[in-house]
Amino acid sequence: MPLLSARLTIAYQGKPPVLRDLSLTLEPGEVLGLVGHSGCGKSSLALAILGLLNMKGGTASGSILWHGRELMSLREREWRRLRGKEISFVPQSPMSSLNPALHIGTQLSEAWKLHAKGGREERQEAILRGLENVSLPATEDFLRRYPSQISVGQAQRVLIAMAILHRPSLLIADEPTSALDAITQSEILTLFSGLNRKLGMGILFISHDLLFAGSLCHRIAIIHDGNIVECDTPYNIFFHPAHPFTEKLVAALPSPPALPNTRPALVN
Repeated sequence: MPLLSARLTIAYQGKPPVLRDLSLTLEPGEVLGLVGHSGCGKSSLALAILGLLNMKGGTASGSILWHGRELMSLREREWRRLRGKEISFVPQSPMSSLNPALHIGTQLSEAWKLHAKGGREERQEAILRGLENVSLPATEDFLRRYPSQISVGQAQRVLIAMAILHRPSLLIADEPTSALDAITQSEILTLFSGLNRKLGMGILFISHDLLFAGSLCHRIAIIHDGNIVECDTPYNIFFHPAHPFTEKLVAALPSPPALPNTRPALVN
């Protein structure tokens, strides 16, 4: 059974649909890239999967199956139990996503207490393990820092640590490298790959950068004109594109990456 299977139409009031009967499937342990130009509906799809689209004034119709369970009929109380525990989210702006008035440790503690019960020792152990998983200092000194006292790259790692505290089956990463410098971008991509292997979680990696998706993902879905026009392995996307829009994306690259002509194995 797929981890996630969605068929959605998404619209905003007074405007044509952003996505029209879009179909998407993600397997357990798979890293699926969703690539398209700005404004094509990538983030709207992520918000719909998280049950948050209405907060942006959007509406979704269709189906979202999670382990075969229909999510479109969930009430907000049920979404809260799912969101952050089974499906987590990493946004693209780390500094604006963290509360500047709270210590890093306080924010991680609040995220842990949303879906877990236990004493201080259990909570602290989970938080320190989360920091270690994203290669941040697992120390009391780091936990006492404010967001303004860490770098943008560290802030993004804090958000990732927060997202994986409860070992979700799916991590949705929406343009997670867009606010980072080139070196930190590479480090974050390596981190996602390591988390996929170590924790076995599926990742929906949303990006406008085809090269980033090619270096990380098992499959890449190309979104254009309100739908997914092509979904294939990175090798076929780069060297055997089937859709004219994909051909344009590949042609705009300075050079294609070196990729194996095989589908990478999924993590069990």
